[in-house]
Amino acid sequence: MEAIMTDIKDVTPIDCVGVICFRGDDVLLIKRGTAPRKGEWSIPGGRIEAGESEQDAALRELFEETGIMAALETKVATIDANFEGFNYRLHDYAARWISGEPKFGDDAADARFVPKEELDSLGMWQKTRNVIETARESLS
Repeated sequence: MEAIMTDIKDVTPIDCVGVICFRGDDVLLIKRGTAPRKGEWSIPGGRIEAGESEQDAALRELFEETGIMAALETKVATIDANFEGFNYRLHDYAARWISGEPKFGDDAADARFVPKEELDSLGMWQKTRNVIETARESLS
C-alpha cells in the first residue's frame, strides 16, 4: 500500500488552550514570538501538557507568557485550526484579571492590555477577534 503524502504534518489535533483575560474593558494580548503565527497579536495560551487539565494549562500558560494571575470563568469556544501544517484544537476560556502587570515571557514577544477600540487595528486572525467578543459577552 502506498502512503498518501499531504502538507499536513499530523492529522491528530494538538490540544491547546487560550485565555481571554479582561481587566475592566481591556483585554490581555500577546505578540507571538514563535511559530505558529509569529509576530501576530493573539490571546495568551499554548499546549496542554500530559496529565494537565484544560483549566490548569490555561492558568499556567497565562502566567508563563504574561505574569498575570486571573480567575477563569467559562469555556467560550473550541476551535479547530491548521497553522503552518499542524492541526490544533484550541480550547478558549474567558477570565477576569486578578493581579500582575503584563510582562512578556515564554514564547511571547510582547504583552499588554488593549482597549476595545484598538483591537481592529492590530490585524488579528478573525477567529481570535471573534472569540474575544464572545468572551466579553459571556462576562456581561
